[in-house]
Amino acid sequence: MTISKAFGPSVSAAVVSLALVACGGSKPPAAAPTAANAPAASGPSAQSTATQSATASNVSISDEIRTKCGIPDADAYFSFDSSHLTTHDRTPLDLVAKCFVSGPLAGHSVKLVGRADPRGESDYNITLGQSRADAVGSYLDGRGLAKGKTLTTSRGSMDASGTDESGWQHDRRVDVMLGD
Repeated sequence: MTISKAFGPSVSAAVVSLALVACGGSKPPAAAPTAANAPAASGPSAQSTATQSATASNVSISDEIRTKCGIPDADAYFSFDSSHLTTHDRTPLDLVAKCFVSGPLAGHSVKLVGRADPRGESDYNITLGQSRADAVGSYLDGRGLAKGKTLTTSRGSMDASGTDESGWQHDRRVDVMLGD
């Protein structure tokens, strides 16, 4: 007798979901990654993730842009399964926008590469990385970057190198680079 015959389809779906989580499965790529559907977490690692996302930016600005624009070190990283920009993203992104609108890099394009940690399916990580890059791109466009000067792409987890939460945290970012 199958689970769905014995307990009904809702219990069967719950068992399948639980099995996927236990086995390290991820959401299907069709689900749009947002802060609203990020998994709820608790315990010490959730507290450090919450503290990180409340106090850090989600961008990694290239040394070339930092030097030309006079932007201080502002690297930080996204929470797990999130493409939500925090309040701390605004300062470095405002500096990037100002530099590309009226500063030393005015008229140049900016390349934004979204990245993800290695957990989850490849297609999903590409989608998540693209959502992260698009979130940063939309923010910069809203700060006056000329149409077509914000180029977004995703590498997903292709270059991820983390093997635990502290390493995975560094894999979850958007690289901000000179586009031309």
